[in-house]
Amino acid sequence: MDEKETRFPVNRGGDGPEGNLDADNTRAEADVAKLATDLEDLRQTLLRRQADFDNYKKRIERERGEDHKRATARVIEGLIPVIDGFEHALAAHHEAEYENYRRGFELIYKQLMENVAKLGAERIEPVGKPFDPHLHQAMDRTESAEHEDGTVLQVFQPGYVFHGRVLRPAMVRVAVHPAAASKAN
Repeated sequence: MDEKETRFPVNRGGDGPEGNLDADNTRAEADVAKLATDLEDLRQTLLRRQADFDNYKKRIERERGEDHKRATARVIEGLIPVIDGFEHALAAHHEAEYENYRRGFELIYKQLMENVAKLGAERIEPVGKPFDPHLHQAMDRTESAEHEDGTVLQVFQPGYVFHGRVLRPAMVRVAVHPAAASKAN
């Protein structure tokens, strides 16, 4: 009898169909891990781009609002001399023959002031308040023992503020104590 040699395949990791399966699985797992990493990178990029776009939209809206405020402020600054003209006209004529004209001017003046206020402008009313160099321009000083030092006594020309920005300071007369005035001289 001849003895025949029987050989069985030994799995050495790459030989045979089982070795190819392990290599394919390892490669597939590596590909899946790379794809997962790429997907996470894309998600992070998308989140950053969305945040950048949101910031851009907010900045554009803020700039648009600021542009609107600047344009409105220019319109109001143009209307301030018109308001002054109305006030001078209303103060000038108190005679009976001008009464009908006066009523018409008062009505137009009232409408103008209401519309300027709707736009956001506020008139500075400083009489009796302390002098504020940010809001007032001192045109005159008057010695007064009756009022506190630095109190606004009279307004020569009203001032206007628009959203915290002074469009025109109020031109005022300010009280000073007699002793303080003589020391300054």
